[in-house]
Amino acid sequence: MSDGLIRLLDGNTFVVSEETGDIDASPTFPTGFFSFDTRFLSKWILSINDQRVNVLTIEEVEYFESRFVVVPTLPTSHLDVNVSAIRERCIGASFTERLTVINHEPEPVDLRIRIDVESDFADLFEIKDVRNKKGTYYTRMEGGCLLLGYQRERFRRETLVSSTVPGRIDERGLTYHVRIGPRGQWITDLHVRALGLGGRDLRESLEGRPGRTKEQIRQDLDAWLAAAPRLTCDSPTLAMAYRRSLADLHALRFSPLTAGVHAVPAAGLPWFMAIFGRDSIFASIQALPFASDFAATTLRMLALRQGAILDDFREEEPGKILHEMRYGETAGFEEQPHLPYYGSADSTPLYVILLDEYERWTGDAAAVRLFERSARAALDWIDEYGDIMGDGYVWYQRRNERNGLENQCWKDSWDSISFRDGRLASLPRATCELQGYAYDAKIRGARLAREFWNDPAYADRLEREAAELKQRFNRDFWISDGEYYALALDGDGRQVDALSSNIGHLLWSGIVEESRAGKIAEHLLGPRLYSGWGIRTLATGEGRYNPIGYHVGTVWPFENAFIAWGLRRYGFDQEAGRIAEGIIEAAEYFDGRLPEAFGGYDRTLTRYPVLYPTACSPQAWSSGTPLLLLRTMLGMEPRGEHLVTRPAVPASMGRIELLHIPGRWGRVSAFGRARPERR
Repeated sequence: MSDGLIRLLDGNTFVVSEETGDIDASPTFPTGFFSFDTRFLSKWILSINDQRVNVLTIEEVEYFESRFVVVPTLPTSHLDVNVSAIRERCIGASFTERLTVINHEPEPVDLRIRIDVESDFADLFEIKDVRNKKGTYYTRMEGGCLLLGYQRERFRRETLVSSTVPGRIDERGLTYHVRIGPRGQWITDLHVRALGLGGRDLRESLEGRPGRTKEQIRQDLDAWLAAAPRLTCDSPTLAMAYRRSLADLHALRFSPLTAGVHAVPAAGLPWFMAIFGRDSIFASIQALPFASDFAATTLRMLALRQGAILDDFREEEPGKILHEMRYGETAGFEEQPHLPYYGSADSTPLYVILLDEYERWTGDAAAVRLFERSARAALDWIDEYGDIMGDGYVWYQRRNERNGLENQCWKDSWDSISFRDGRLASLPRATCELQGYAYDAKIRGARLAREFWNDPAYADRLEREAAELKQRFNRDFWISDGEYYALALDGDGRQVDALSSNIGHLLWSGIVEESRAGKIAEHLLGPRLYSGWGIRTLATGEGRYNPIGYHVGTVWPFENAFIAWGLRRYGFDQEAGRIAEGIIEAAEYFDGRLPEAFGGYDRTLTRYPVLYPTACSPQAWSSGTPLLLLRTMLGMEPRGEHLVTRPAVPASMGRIELLHIPGRWGRVSAFGRARPERR
């Protein structure tokens, strides 16, 4: 299943093109060559004898390399194609395309080969929200190269296009007049470099190191895959999704311009190729048994950028963990608050959760002591700044009224928090999963304080506060007539009573009373929330339900993985297995690469998962989904010096073996056989 776009990436530098290999971006469509939130190519069109090409086949060799076979005229029953072209493309130290044009005739052929080139130097926010550029464009031909540029005060971005075969260069591209001999071919290598201030390579000047060649990327990927646990299983789809997930997580790694920090995961291509606190934390938790370095670098990055002052524009507060950090023009000129922006209420408690989970898997006590101050500041934020209503809950209401996010939970679209009848909840809002995260952070913080920080009094206080929060939450959020937890409390203290997937997060946080967990599992796997592929973000029948609404009816793979993890925590093994089964089966239709979200249509209606129109793919926490589902099916949990496994594998998965899992216990293995069918 394809959305008609071909993606290549290396960190937050990437290319999105049509299936022909062409780029012909409208101001609002995210195709092009991008680096650090700027589009360096908005047009890259091949024509042969003034005819645009048609694709015959596409080979995505790897996430950084692809190959297109194209022709200027499609064959018919009476007309053979006498010329074809192969476009071999790579993203690495630069965007490179080897163009090979082949003459299939026994006679020579004269061709006019043309590459049309343009750059709008659009900031990603300008693609989402079209606005007039405030700088100046310029074009130069120098040294046999085409240079396209844009400057606004000291902000400068340039695109340099070169070719190994000389051609005629004009302000809009390169033209070659060539004669190809009988059965012969013509080849040129095209290089496109993204430059910053001073004409320096952008990645080198910002990251302090040159981009990698194709060969270096291949070597790094091979080493990454070799270091990961080895999966053998009966399910070809699971095996495909596992390998694809590991490769995509490797692809999304980039350096976020913070000293001493390398290889944190960008959130998702194309819209979110930057550091996101929430996304990086969730992806790091998912990847812990497979690639714990993600967690280590994420913890360090977020600690270094932790809030220290009150700043309404950026919504910064002492102890708060950032939401998003951008590098483009609009952030640089403070037209957006994203350098960095702190508008999320969940990334701060999630930071403490990640720190504890990281130690459980790795035994890295030094890290727990190193980040003690950051973790304590995050725990203080929960009570001092998160509790804006003074009632012990975590709330949010934006400080930046101009362009801050209205919803600052993981469902951060404008219409995601609503009542059964579709009315939007008033602000401030306290969503249910925020309380679960705060509870979990306090429980985990207490363990860290007692075992590593030598502060038992602080640990006792956190445990007491967590117990009080759990009791209060189960009183105030429980909807008796529906027997589920409210999506949120609104600014007037009313229960926002829509039935949503958020209740599933409460299970992995542990805030749900044991006596109520069965009802929550029943709702999650019931026909209103469970589509057959996964759990919808909003139940059918709710006022704002829409199967292709971003947070009001779609299925998000990452969320399903965490819900399955929570179901196993409460002993609902078969229910967790059903979720794992549905999501992995859906992955087959996406060639193993789970997208950010897909449609919430019932499986009996469409018989395949429906593409969400603008879903990010790859996306970090979707790439991490098969990893957490594997952990859940095998029942892998760290218990001090031991790795405990309690397999509960769905029948369709067959046997699963995960070999050489790294951790504090050395390298161990986990095995699972399909559970017997319930009779």
